[in-house]
Amino acid sequence: MEDSILPILLFIALAAGLAVGMLLVGGIFGPRRDSPVKQMPYESGMDPVHDAHRRFDVRFYLVAIAFLIFDVEILFLYPWAVASRHPLGIDAAVATAQQMGVGLSRGVVFAEVLVFLGLLALGLVYAWRKGVFQWR
Repeated sequence: MEDSILPILLFIALAAGLAVGMLLVGGIFGPRRDSPVKQMPYESGMDPVHDAHRRFDVRFYLVAIAFLIFDVEILFLYPWAVASRHPLGIDAAVATAQQMGVGLSRGVVFAEVLVFLGLLALGLVYAWRKGVFQWR
């Protein structure tokens, strides 16, 4: 067991050492030119005029969360799309599952993807009806 885990531990130690080394080299040899402009808080390229703790409209958060949800959900479709066109993709998985006695077919996989897309469309309709995408 030690022989199989040794390369992994060596890789982790090398990656951690490289990260710490790069931070140290940058901190030691990097330029230090502090100025009043660099010490100001960054507010999207504009000079901060108000208190930093003022309230934001909740629509900013709703749009951001809706984007994250739909963006991540769409990412789940990429492996299926690639596997459906590759000869060793879904067909190989179905053949392996049938050898193991699991009743899986290409139609079941497609039905699962349709259910996933249906739930995604249902979430989109829900967000649309709640007015998440309307900017007043």
